[in-house]
Amino acid sequence: MKESAQSKSLSFCSVIIGVTEFLYWGFVAYLQVFDGHGGIDAASFTRKNILKFIVEDAHFPVGIKKAVKSAFAKADHAFADASSLDRSSGTTALIALIFGSTMLVANAGDSRAVLGKRGRAVELSKDHKPNCTSERLRIEKLGGVIYDGYLNGQLSVARALGDWHMKGPKGSNCPLSSEPELQEIILTEEDEFLILGCDGLWDVMSSQCAVTMTRKELMSHNDPERCSKELVREALKRNSCDNLTVVVVCFSPDPPPRIEIPRSQRRRSISAEGLDLLKGVLNSNI
Repeated sequence: MKESAQSKSLSFCSVIIGVTEFLYWGFVAYLQVFDGHGGIDAASFTRKNILKFIVEDAHFPVGIKKAVKSAFAKADHAFADASSLDRSSGTTALIALIFGSTMLVANAGDSRAVLGKRGRAVELSKDHKPNCTSERLRIEKLGGVIYDGYLNGQLSVARALGDWHMKGPKGSNCPLSSEPELQEIILTEEDEFLILGCDGLWDVMSSQCAVTMTRKELMSHNDPERCSKELVREALKRNSCDNLTVVVVCFSPDPPPRIEIPRSQRRRSISAEGLDLLKGVLNSNI
């Protein structure tokens, strides 16, 4: 990233088979991905309203973490009060806020944010699956059960907005939580791009595989739109059975540089052509 910490250039694209959005104002960027289940109402409602709840919160922008956590709860409760919508639908929620060189990621559910850091994958969110140890302990402490990987035998995620048929009255300690986990980082010159994707991608592809593939594509054509499409195509080739939403955001207008391996770390090896040549020489001397 050649720009200074105060002037980042962002490019982005998404393949939308789900709900996603990108907003960009000067040095501030906002991204969101929602993966709905049981209908589209929860995902659509949250997409339209959660940013408003963030910026209208009393803690915004100084206490951004408090504002984001509060916004998730407000969006969840507002959806419960929307009588014209199907309160039994639900959605995961993954957002990223970028202020200059600071990025905050908030996640509730099993979508995932992955940073491409000079070829290395850095996961910025945790998949909230019921079988995850920390989620299992939290669920069981609140009286929930996990059956065949499903929360209370019904839901394959441990955190989500909506699903009010499972949550009961507002304020009750329900095993299904809408509270996001947050991670804040300071972007550096090594941070090249961000991938946001729902579980349809991560069910069939590791974070490192996605970063390696994206970096190779960017070095070839520097087009994040083509990168996101290629990730979706690859997931489909690997027989992904879920919907697919992928967003690729680049932090520089330039393609990633080649990674030079120090000479001292290079392994000495012989190519196939060299091996054939050596065999030929040895055979001619027999």
